Amino acid sequence: MSDKKSNAMWGGRFAAGPDAIMEEINASIGYDKRLASQDIEGSRAHAAMLAKQGIITDNDASAIREGLLTILSEIESGKFEFSAALEDIHMNVEARLKDLIGDAAGRLHTARSRNDQVATDFKLWTREQIDASIGGLEALIQALLKQAEAGADWVMPGFTHLQTAQPVTWGHHMMAYVEMFARDMSRFKDARVRMNESPLGAAALAGTGFNIDRHMTAEALGFDRPAANSLDAVSDRDFALEFLSNATIAAVHLSRFAEELVIWSSAQFRFVQLSDRFSTGSSIMPQKKNPDAAELIRAKIGRIMGSQVALLTVMKGLPLAYSKDMQEDKEQVFDAADNLMLALAAMTGMVSDMNANADELRKAASSGFSTATDLADWLVREAGLPFRDAHHVTGALVALAEQNGCDLPDLSLDQMQTVCDAITEGVFDVLTVDNSVASRISYGGTAPEQVRSQIQRWKQALS
Repeated sequence: MSDKKSNAMWGGRFAAGPDAIMEEINASIGYDKRLASQDIEGSRAHAAMLAKQGIITDNDASAIREGLLTILSEIESGKFEFSAALEDIHMNVEARLKDLIGDAAGRLHTARSRNDQVATDFKLWTREQIDASIGGLEALIQALLKQAEAGADWVMPGFTHLQTAQPVTWGHHMMAYVEMFARDMSRFKDARVRMNESPLGAAALAGTGFNIDRHMTAEALGFDRPAANSLDAVSDRDFALEFLSNATIAAVHLSRFAEELVIWSSAQFRFVQLSDRFSTGSSIMPQKKNPDAAELIRAKIGRIMGSQVALLTVMKGLPLAYSKDMQEDKEQVFDAADNLMLALAAMTGMVSDMNANADELRKAASSGFSTATDLADWLVREAGLPFRDAHHVTGALVALAEQNGCDLPDLSLDQMQTVCDAITEGVFDVLTVDNSVASRISYGGTAPEQVRSQIQRWKQALS
């Protein structure tokens, strides 16, 4: 890089250009070139506004517009040569624009700063990623709804502490994740509303003395309104932090589901079979079918959450308004967005392709004393025992079944009555897993009728 180019960029204040180390630490073009289309979109809106307000001529605005479209075409076709000497995407575009249209390019930067320019570009990019995340989450929810509908009646064990708790249905378990990912979707939608204010026109930090129309540029760029405070507009990165926060929570949910898929696809569980598209083999053990996609999804939370912590740490001590620290705001968001979208796509593919083993699910649900709570409830309802007494009696019956090497439905009535003589033949009606799940008819319960009702509710909501 020549000193002359450096001095031209920074103005007459600097007598000497930076050395190679300063250039390396100062340049962001290696990653912020991802903002190229947003930078050009913002510049086109700014130029159109400047012309409308009579700040630049219509001829200059037309030349700027055509030049920017040419640059966009060069970037999209891979012909554009990015220069680290020009620091960032904004200066790279501006320098090329000058090559194309001459002095008119210098008028584009009237009434704006790189501070409001980068904030605008970054917001536009993040808004697109929010929309992509919402779309990815909706696709995953649709795949889960299909699984839930197919297995609304399939009985499986519900777990607490990864120990058999009560029978539930496959559909109910799938719908639990629908609720989780729907909350993720709502968080992204909520964040989009809050962040949709335009920083453009805030200039360096104090606004500008030019008679600009910030409402015009805000509308042109799809923002609801211009940001109301110029200091806040250029120093705000809440939108990026909210994106990372929402991405982190979604990644937690993906990781939890991925962990279940790893467990369920094991030879010890055999609840599901993952397709070959999302599994790998072993280099030494020919019998292996590894759930690698699920394991990699499970690991994504580490880097996504790490991105959130990194940006929070960058922002935590910054005085208003802009500091160069904020150049470190983008790589974390870029990385988190890429990995979230990859994880969502992989999970959607796995859910769409996986086959649940209904026989194994039922077999597991019928073991581990999963209907013990139903027995305790029956003792309260039919035998009139206080729940604490019923809990004690049920525990004693579980111990008796363990001694006999059987499950609760396999005990005889005589055996049960040695523990509690109030038990009658009717108790066996509640000890089957099908009757257990069918009885859970409370709103949001696991009864198949409730599951189907929730499936229908979400189908309508998404349509």
